[in-house]
Amino acid sequence: MGKAVVSLSTGLEDAEKVTVAFLVAVGAAESGRPTLMFLTKEAVRLAMPGVATGTACDGCPPLSELMERYQKAGGRYLVCPICINSKRLNDQPMIDGAELGGTVPMWAWIGDEGATTFSY
Repeated sequence: MGKAVVSLSTGLEDAEKVTVAFLVAVGAAESGRPTLMFLTKEAVRLAMPGVATGTACDGCPPLSELMERYQKAGGRYLVCPICINSKRLNDQPMIDGAELGGTVPMWAWIGDEGATTFSY
């Protein structure tokens, strides 16, 4: 099954958009696709423990539940190091499955077979 990459630049300032991105990522990972979320801009904060909490809307699943399902399905995060540095989050621990990496590691992960991509 093909790979999936979900690029997310929005953080909790638009929790509904974050929820939609996670629903897409969870769907890909739980269907057996190798899945990577590329977190940039404000989304890098989601890679910090305890940040992705709450529920975006009435009837939406809690973000913490979506993140747990994503991790359980083998989903990974690639967190933009430039964005981390610009927000002075360098010394902060990251959640399980998250690692620093920019576009070169993302393209290496995608490899020659390509990937289906989504951007939020």
